[in-house]
Amino acid sequence: MSPRRNRISSPDHGAEPSAPLGGSLRRTEDYQGEEWVVQTVAGTAGRFYRCPGCDQEIPPGVGHVVAWPSYGAGVDDRRHWHRACWGARERRSSAIQRGRGAPKY
Repeated sequence: MSPRRNRISSPDHGAEPSAPLGGSLRRTEDYQGEEWVVQTVAGTAGRFYRCPGCDQEIPPGVGHVVAWPSYGAGVDDRRHWHRACWGARERRSSAIQRGRGAPKY
């Protein structure tokens, strides 16, 4: 028996895929009455981020979502969310209670 092949067959073999492996997908979504740009990232930056949805750290190497308001916001307005936290953002309360020793960023 031959091994299983996980190849995508496409009629146009010479064209580049719309999102390369390890790339990101960017879309817009509504959040708190504003339009936000949402980008899925692979988490290869090698940094820790703090999720505003659950106030927990996102370790390096973990895929997550980066979201920022689309009204011309800068790099400082970008927030890194767990994928599940971004999906549940409307159902969560905004009053996050941090632990005593937790940093406030």
